[in-house]
Parts: sequence; C-alpha cells; structure tokens
Amino acid sequence: MPAPEAVVAVSGVIELGFAAALVALPRWRVQVGWLLAAFFVAVFPGNVSQFLTQTDAFGLDSDASRAIRLLFQPLLVAWALWCTGAWHAWRVRRRDHRPFT
Repeated sequence: MPAPEAVVAVSGVIELGFAAALVALPRWRVQVGWLLAAFFVAVFPGNVSQFLTQTDAFGLDSDASRAIRLLFQPLLVAWALWCTGAWHAWRVRRRDHRPFT
C-alpha cells in the first residue's frame, strides 16, 4: 500500500462521519447501520493482510493482538446492525413480505 497512514486517516474520518450521521440523522439510522456494517466488512481484508504480513501498526505489534482484532471484526458488523435497528428492520421486512404457503 503506497500511503498506509493516509488510508488510516481516511478510514478514521469515515468512521467519524458514521458517528455523526447516527447522531444527526436518526430517521436514517437503519440505513446508516447497513452502511457501517458494510464498511466494517470492506476493511476486513486489510486487517487480514496486516495479520498475514505481520505488519505492526495502530498499536497492534503482535500476532496475538492482530488475531484478536480479526476475531472481533464480525462482532463489529453484528453490533452495527443490532444497535442501529438494521437487523430488526430486516427481519420484520422479511417476515411481512413472506409469501403465504
């Protein structure tokens, strides 16, 4: 990666933007939740790469710390969906649009 510091800075700004959107746009909370979950999924390959290449960055200077972050990444996705009501909204919509059998 040519400018890892810039990527980290940009991803931090994006995360702050999501936080601001959750506060400022409560009506769009579910949509923001889906976008935030997608963001966490999108950065996952970079976290896998950092683990595989044993790259020290962001205070993660051991294989154990990088592995723990990988284990928590799916929890961040689930947390974004649950806390914003996106998961519940999806389940309700799915239930309400289920064809009768």
